[in-house]
Amino acid sequence: MNAQLTAGIIGIGLALAILYLVRRDHLHGPYAVWWLGVALATLVLGLFPALVGWLGRATGISYAPVLPIIIGLSFVLLRLLKLDIERSRQERQLRRLTQKLAILERELDRVGYKLPEGDLDLVSDDE
Repeated sequence: MNAQLTAGIIGIGLALAILYLVRRDHLHGPYAVWWLGVALATLVLGLFPALVGWLGRATGISYAPVLPIIIGLSFVLLRLLKLDIERSRQERQLRRLTQKLAILERELDRVGYKLPEGDLDLVSDDE
């Protein structure tokens, strides 16, 4: 019973922490849904440990307590893959924007247009 109570408290605490982060705008919607799912799974599996045994028998896993670990690791790997895909998309977008900016700057130089000082404070040649 002590393990059930601990898992329940962890699940509820995680859910409250996620809602706090969303409220403070530190965590955005789609990410919050993912983490609320993790909190809910922790709460359900913690409060109903017989569910783990039933799922283990249903999937043919002889040592049922390893099932949440396998599922958890699988979801972590899927999440990492999604993050890598998103990072690759952002890097590609940044590279294209940098190329477009370089083309625009070259075109401005070609026509002899000089930008007034301070107009491109965010763009620096040092980077």
